[in-house]
Amino acid sequence: MVRMEISLFLKNQPGRLGELTGLLSSQGINIDALTIQDASSYVRELFKARGKAIRRIASVANYNSMAQDSAEFALIRLLVDKTEEAVNLLSGKEYLFDVCPVVALEIDNAPGTLARLAKTFGDNGINIHYVYGSAVAGSDRALFVFCPEDLDLAVKIFKN
Repeated sequence: MVRMEISLFLKNQPGRLGELTGLLSSQGINIDALTIQDASSYVRELFKARGKAIRRIASVANYNSMAQDSAEFALIRLLVDKTEEAVNLLSGKEYLFDVCPVVALEIDNAPGTLARLAKTFGDNGINIHYVYGSAVAGSDRALFVFCPEDLDLAVKIFKN
């Protein structure tokens, strides 16, 4: 249920995703889940957080510079079957990345399943920072990855 997610920045250019996935594949590392977003939206969220924080994380000039630079990058989040090997591989290739725990749930691929999960999070006061997932059409199972505000509570709830 708890898996380690790798988040990394990748140049937003043709072929970069192919290079990353080819590198992982060459070492026998399978990607179980992946999502990609424009990194500028991530930086905008940091800027919003900066405005709410009592202690400033960075200056306005720094955030403006990050916003301009971030348009050239994508934020990729992925789960792999061999996290430690992937981390060692990415470190050796000078990728900029982070690793954090998430809740990965294999669920029924049926109407209402995701709604019930989301309601369970909400009923227990757990905010979901982000979620991604997918199923193959015709399959009865799906994989969804949740980044909850309270990981320990989410694990406790979904272990039952």
